[in-house]
Amino acid sequence: MDHEKAHEGLTPAVRAAYLERIGVADPGAPTEANLARLQWAHLRAVPFENLSIHLGEPVVLDPAALVAKVVDRRRGGFCYELNGAFAELLRSLGYRVSLLAARVFDRERLGPPFDHLALRVDLAEPWLVDVGFGRFSHQPLRLDERGEQADPQGVFTIVPGGPYWELDVLMDGAPQYRLDPRPYPLADFGPTCWWQSTSPQSPFAKGATCTLPTGDGGRITLSGHRLIRTAPDGTRDERRLTDAEALAAYREHFGIVLDRLPAQPTVPAQAGEAVAVV
Repeated sequence: MDHEKAHEGLTPAVRAAYLERIGVADPGAPTEANLARLQWAHLRAVPFENLSIHLGEPVVLDPAALVAKVVDRRRGGFCYELNGAFAELLRSLGYRVSLLAARVFDRERLGPPFDHLALRVDLAEPWLVDVGFGRFSHQPLRLDERGEQADPQGVFTIVPGGPYWELDVLMDGAPQYRLDPRPYPLADFGPTCWWQSTSPQSPFAKGATCTLPTGDGGRITLSGHRLIRTAPDGTRDERRLTDAEALAAYREHFGIVLDRLPAQPTVPAQAGEAVAVV
């Protein structure tokens, strides 16, 4: 990767604003420890959310638009947006970043190609970095390690999968997604992103969701009008909110200011059914 091209995406002012958005005053040099610090800061500050789909907003896979949504509009996004924007920040800080495509497991069935966007970051070793999969690893994972990797979120393993060169990423033994290790340009994710954003068959059409990990190892989620607090041991406390309470919850818990609530899905999800966190 050309060193100058790796730095031409963000201006110093935008880079500083992005770091302020995730609460990192000094990102330091490109190291394993600093990469892990940036990933956790991003996960804690920028929610995984699919609100644009239910607000009638287009999802634009343009690097400047992705960064502006996170930084200027103080929003989150789903995988293409979050990892796409984070890649721009990391490149501006001197990291070597590639975009990787994955197919998400739904039990035993695999989703379509380019179902998910994750990041490869090359330091002395290659690392899998993902801030766009909802409940997933808090820290980068070694891409070339085939043994267990402990993380605050669970135990991860990366093993050969499929008939070719793919890698399956497992969390606590359960397959999460099948990773294509070849790099792709952002534009190649456009067709599947469009389908995820517009098709009634997309898992994201089931309803609006917005979620963040909490500092104690739990998670807080607003799914439609349901505010769900998940404790580190997996126990859940769920409360149904009024319209006014839901708007206030977006502000209080996720820093998202809306003038209206996302539209309800035409075919709502069943009680307790979660929108896929891809």
